[in-house]
Amino acid sequence: MRCSAAPACVAAWAALRTDQQNERGPMSTVSQQEALVFVMVTMAAADSNLSERELSRIGNLVDTLPVFDGYSRDQLVDTANRCTAILNEPNGLDKILGIIREGVPERLHDTAYAVGTEIAAADLHVEQEELRFLQMLRDELDLDKLVVAAIERSARARFRLP
Repeated sequence: MRCSAAPACVAAWAALRTDQQNERGPMSTVSQQEALVFVMVTMAAADSNLSERELSRIGNLVDTLPVFDGYSRDQLVDTANRCTAILNEPNGLDKILGIIREGVPERLHDTAYAVGTEIAAADLHVEQEELRFLQMLRDELDLDKLVVAAIERSARARFRLP
């Protein structure tokens, strides 16, 4: 899988995001698993370099996390392609954030941030664009600062080099 959305991703990161919900247009209805995949794919595409490590980590998370029970690798490919297509649209990043907000129930907001953080850390270096997307995600999901700090600290501990 390749990120055909790389130019659109870079442009989206540079653009200022508005908080007006009505500018996002109609939201697609997605399952909670699909919304979590949207988080991971958008994070992987954020730095315009969809690495093999990131793709592998997305697949591993889908295979191992209980939240993805009943969700297959075949669905993952279809969902990732839908996500990149939306990212290529005008205001694609805003649309993705709205879809995530609508698709992830409140009880899984911290999980959404955790899988995003996991993908950001997968290639052992977090780019500025990835940090910006994490900031936008935590704002969109209205996450508590202590929860965010704990998730980020946990990722640093798991991905620390010897």
